Amino acid sequence: MITQTIRYELANGIATITFDEQGSPVNTMCLQWQDDLDAIAAQVVKDRAQIRGIVLASAKSTFFAGADLKGVMRSTVADGPRVFTEIERIKRNFRTIETQGVPVVSCLNGAALGGGWEVALVGHHRIAVNNPKVQFGLPEITLGLIPGGGGITKMTRVLGLMAAQPYILESKLFGPEEALEIGVVHELVSAPEELLPRALAFIEAAQGKPEACQHVWDRKDYKIPGGTPSNPKIAGMLTVAPAVLKQKTRGLYPAPEAALAAMVEGAMVDFDTAMRVESRYLAGLMTSTVAKNMINTFFFNMNAIKGGQSRPKDVPRYQPKKVGVLGAGMMGSGIAYSQATKGIATVLKDVSIEAAEKGKSYTTRLTQKRVDKGQMSAEKQQGILTLITPTASAADLKGCDLIIEAVFEQRELKAMVTKEAEPMLAEGGFFASNTSTLPISGLAQASRDAKKFVGIHFFSPVDKMKLVEIIRGKGTDDQTIARAYDYVQALGKLPIVVNDSRGFYTSRTFGTFVMEGAAMLGEGIPAPVIENAAMQAGMPVGPLAVLDETALSLSVHVLEQTRIDFQKEGKQYVATPGETLVERMVKEHQRPGRAAGGGFYDYPEGQKKVLWHGLKTLFEKPGVGWNLQDVKDRLLYRQAVETAHCLAEGVLTSVHDGNIGSIFGIGFPAWTGGALQFIYGMGIDAFEKRCAELAAQYGSGFVLGDAARAAIRQHQPVY
Repeated sequence: MITQTIRYELANGIATITFDEQGSPVNTMCLQWQDDLDAIAAQVVKDRAQIRGIVLASAKSTFFAGADLKGVMRSTVADGPRVFTEIERIKRNFRTIETQGVPVVSCLNGAALGGGWEVALVGHHRIAVNNPKVQFGLPEITLGLIPGGGGITKMTRVLGLMAAQPYILESKLFGPEEALEIGVVHELVSAPEELLPRALAFIEAAQGKPEACQHVWDRKDYKIPGGTPSNPKIAGMLTVAPAVLKQKTRGLYPAPEAALAAMVEGAMVDFDTAMRVESRYLAGLMTSTVAKNMINTFFFNMNAIKGGQSRPKDVPRYQPKKVGVLGAGMMGSGIAYSQATKGIATVLKDVSIEAAEKGKSYTTRLTQKRVDKGQMSAEKQQGILTLITPTASAADLKGCDLIIEAVFEQRELKAMVTKEAEPMLAEGGFFASNTSTLPISGLAQASRDAKKFVGIHFFSPVDKMKLVEIIRGKGTDDQTIARAYDYVQALGKLPIVVNDSRGFYTSRTFGTFVMEGAAMLGEGIPAPVIENAAMQAGMPVGPLAVLDETALSLSVHVLEQTRIDFQKEGKQYVATPGETLVERMVKEHQRPGRAAGGGFYDYPEGQKKVLWHGLKTLFEKPGVGWNLQDVKDRLLYRQAVETAHCLAEGVLTSVHDGNIGSIFGIGFPAWTGGALQFIYGMGIDAFEKRCAELAAQYGSGFVLGDAARAAIRQHQPVY
């Protein structure tokens, strides 16, 4: 029997069910697969008298990829009952296959994630190829969903309530060896061709042994490992679990809370009831805005980035072998570390050998921590350190495929180091600036070839931040953009591509967040309200705390540079209320930021930071009324409006670059799916209406304008 997604063969008493979705590189739980599974389950029942065992296999390079996420994106709240019925239908067919009283073996030739792992769990016995690159697990929480094809119920019953939590609530993935260790895989083989012989051997050995033909939870003597929620020890832990979870999610992410509820409630009832509980929670999430936001960005947008949708086509793949870094400060040291740990020879140049050596010591410190924890061998550490050559001589840059300047944000200094280093490039090499604000086209004037000059903007700290913003100057050619993209991916980071403008995309949008916070402080809104509202909205930290970390003095430097640039163009730059307040903090009150002793916060030695007492007397106005929802909205909407302007102006050319850039670059809340998905998830009309209300009360920063309105409509994704 052959369907469009599954093949069924019965020979010598063995029913082989092979997943093979036609026209797709992977197997998914699409509607056609659901229909086909109905037919396959019915055929198994029909052939039961002839079946001695069942084998689940895949004709793809992976075992099974999981749910049809495009279908989820198209669902609405009204589809809840239909979604519940579909989930229950899949589980009913799983249950039919696994309760025929014959051994079922899952042959895992490759990855099985999400719904794919739930397909694997249908087998009583699971055999996997021992390939360290293969991953298993339930990543649904990261997409705003929960495992709903039996994953929660089955993993909890195999591992117990406490042991299952990392794999369900934290979406911890695991390889074949860990799967064997925790007991969710029973055998490992060295090659795919060994799977079927081992499966047949298990089926043969299982004949006449009822326990080998059923899951552990179906056995009469089954008890959940570690105990049920009524166990005093488990009950004690579960009383604090919701509070711990709420502290992490801030109530913005319903999926982890639903997963915990399904685990606990399911552990208190019989298996079939537990499966229905799980289905109900999943159906509610699948039609929710948060899930769609997160699926859109963390699956579709992320795959667009990894698949190179913003990379110019028809340019051969590029792998730099030797890269120079100018400036061994915090950024340069971080770039050197990131390169060396990926096997790229690095020349780290500064004005003195002592400064360059100090920059290299950053890699020594980071790798030593891993050595001390047993995560890296001393030999591996030495190999990494050998790849970094500290120097004070430009001559040592000779032969570099790429040179990146990471010196102070000063146009003249950047021009000087560009002219000094560029002649050292290998033939066909290119030059990059790690500037965070200065327009690339202007910096490229110091270059001998603007076509080979590009912005590669890293974020601090480089070793932790995944995003890298690639900025195309007016003269930058496609080959240079493609090579920059490949270089960033070689570092294991996420590249977005934007067009040149002041502040590009991330710095420009990030600036609106911090300056809106400063503006509210100037209006008399209490600083604790502003900081806590940002956290409640889902930002990682408040705007005043961020300004302290990045240095108020740096913001003032950028402001002064902007004024000079405007003057040269015959214009006058008018500072925003937030910029004016930050300038006052630095120049009138000598509060330049954390690194220089304090800014909006004080930093008592050995204690937690506290808001500077002067804020209350200087800025707080007791008579000023404020609305918490307005404060939260101002912080999020201001960034979303700026992102819409970037899209309209062509700074951003795709939705995926805007969403990934806003989340991984400036900490826009993940529950929104990013600054553009925030608009689409809410609905464009509702977003425009709220912007108009905010603009009427709080100024022009919330005015969308016709071009931005047209741009967000033009780029709205369709599934």
